Amino acid sequence: MTDATAKPAVPARSGGYRLETAAGLCSGLLIVSNLASTRMVEFGPFSFDGGTLVFPLTYILGDLMTEVYGYARSRAVIWTAFLCLALAFLCLHLVSLLPAPEGWEGAGAWNAIMVLSPRIALGSLAAFLAGSLVNAAVLSRMKARSPRKPPAWRFAASTLAGEAVDTLVFASVSFLGVIGGGLWAELAVSNFVYKTGFEMALLPVTLVLARRLKRAEGTDRVDYGVSLSPFPWSFRRGRDREGGADMAG
Repeated sequence: MTDATAKPAVPARSGGYRLETAAGLCSGLLIVSNLASTRMVEFGPFSFDGGTLVFPLTYILGDLMTEVYGYARSRAVIWTAFLCLALAFLCLHLVSLLPAPEGWEGAGAWNAIMVLSPRIALGSLAAFLAGSLVNAAVLSRMKARSPRKPPAWRFAASTLAGEAVDTLVFASVSFLGVIGGGLWAELAVSNFVYKTGFEMALLPVTLVLARRLKRAEGTDRVDYGVSLSPFPWSFRRGRDREGGADMAG
């Protein structure tokens, strides 16, 4: 006989509220960084947009998600954040097209600050998508080849690769041909150096968070034989095609 008072078994779920929280933070930080990019700041010898102060945190979250949950989950979050940013740009643009009420004199200033040019908006979208997917793919493949090695080396390598792609795409799409070659190179190099330096400085924190997240979730995904396609084709058929193995399982 079965015990009528026994609680029904709840199936284990890989990636619960912690993954959902990381996904929400990634999307929020991406939007905040692009809004903050309308303000230029000086930080030591560097001059760059304010969004650069926040943006590297999205890559740290990406590293954590790929390391713990695998490439497929991280890719889904990247696409979700990308779509959220695109929606934010679209909403800001549509609001700027609506007439302001009579007597409100801030419309021009609001449009000048809040609405990015189409070229810069496109550069931000393309750079985040390309750089984040490269970051996740490099980390995933390196872990699959040497899963027992400490994660610090793959965090560092994926950061360098992802931020290099991100910086090159953004600077090229947004500013190539608009500003002089010397200024363009200075902008690209300063952004790359700051963002990678920021992430490297926080690497010890990232490692601690990764260990704790693996213990809390009871999972440590290794993407054996997993396709690194940037497109989440598996969602079309509604089946789990993540593949791989769980070192914690």
